[in-house]
Amino acid sequence: MTPPSKMLIKSGSVLMMSLPIWTFWIQLDRYQAEFTAMRDQYMRAGEGFIICYSITDRRSFHEVREFKQLIYRVRRTDDTPVVLVGNKSDLKQLRQVTKEEGLALAREFSCPFFETSAAYRYYIDDVFHALVREIRRKEKEAVLAMEKKSKPKNSVWKRLKSPFRKKKDSVT
Repeated sequence: MTPPSKMLIKSGSVLMMSLPIWTFWIQLDRYQAEFTAMRDQYMRAGEGFIICYSITDRRSFHEVREFKQLIYRVRRTDDTPVVLVGNKSDLKQLRQVTKEEGLALAREFSCPFFETSAAYRYYIDDVFHALVREIRRKEKEAVLAMEKKSKPKNSVWKRLKSPFRKKKDSVT
């Protein structure tokens, strides 16, 4: 895990958001137990996640599902903003994971999918913009759900009351 760096997400010349970026490498080794508590704390605080695998390494693709399950276990919700990324698209001759497999997994996760090249910076900005859009969409959904819960359910009351309501045009 690396300490957070700040990434400024810009659209044209307008600053949209400043994101603290934490990088996790999940390895199943003898140090995992010491790392778990701190990793879980940062995962609970995270607003969204970019899950990357290498298109040249099938094992990394299979670990994506495990990482998604880890996010679910730590956050106790399947509604966390996620963007799935197949990296190393510049190494097509070494490809072990097809783009269709990545798209299918993204559909299963209901999240955006990108194939990128960090070496050539292909689509890197698009990934972060997509994550910001996902975070904002989830926030908006949460606000709308709260507003819907807080509104009184008075449709039955309106129907009962309507025959006795004064009409605006009526003369008394």
